Amino acid sequence: MGIKQRSRSGWLAVAGLLLLGALPVFGGVLRLGSVNIDSEGAPLSAPSVAVIAHVVAMSVYCLLGAFQFSPRLRTRRGWHRSAGRVLVPAGLIAALSGVWLGVSFSGALDEFAIAMVRLFFLVPMTLFLVLAVMAITRRDFVAHGSWMTRAYAIAVAGGTQALVLILWTIPFGDVDASGEAWFIAAGFVINSLAAESLIRQRSRRRRNARPARPLASGEPDRLDHHPTLARPRV
Repeated sequence: MGIKQRSRSGWLAVAGLLLLGALPVFGGVLRLGSVNIDSEGAPLSAPSVAVIAHVVAMSVYCLLGAFQFSPRLRTRRGWHRSAGRVLVPAGLIAALSGVWLGVSFSGALDEFAIAMVRLFFLVPMTLFLVLAVMAITRRDFVAHGSWMTRAYAIAVAGGTQALVLILWTIPFGDVDASGEAWFIAAGFVINSLAAESLIRQRSRRRRNARPARPLASGEPDRLDHHPTLARPRV
């Protein structure tokens, strides 16, 4: 398979997103180790339930969502819709549980800024997912894909945050909680900017693909049936 064919299939992008998403998933699994589970069967506390829900839902959303960036899978009958029915609930659970954890934060004071940065971006992620659902109900596939792309960019920001932090600590050493908050914010911003750039690229491709002549009466707009431009994107 040549480079051009791999680009069209989207597997290079999928592999990169899987690697990026694996970092927050790994961190989430480690976080589960801090959840107190009573071996005698006592019910879990609300914070423990929120942590478990956040980690599990975010893991599903990050890893499954990466495959939505494959044009080959998007053109496969039923794949995009079936995956979306899992991704939207998973994303909402991940975002809302994260919002709850931020609002009810009661940890160390020096970690308060980190919790607030995450809260600041998880609220928009929730909104983006709601807007994506509203767009798909009115069959606005372009808007649906844009909102889902924005939400996914926030979800996998944990991987970008880890990479940025590693690149800083190698030459300059470890940072305190206050400094870590800045790197977490930087990861969210970098991913959000990348999402907006991707959305703009899609918009340019759609404009370039529009018919050069006016459509005759009753003639279908081929752009509406283009397998990679008209289908919903995540």
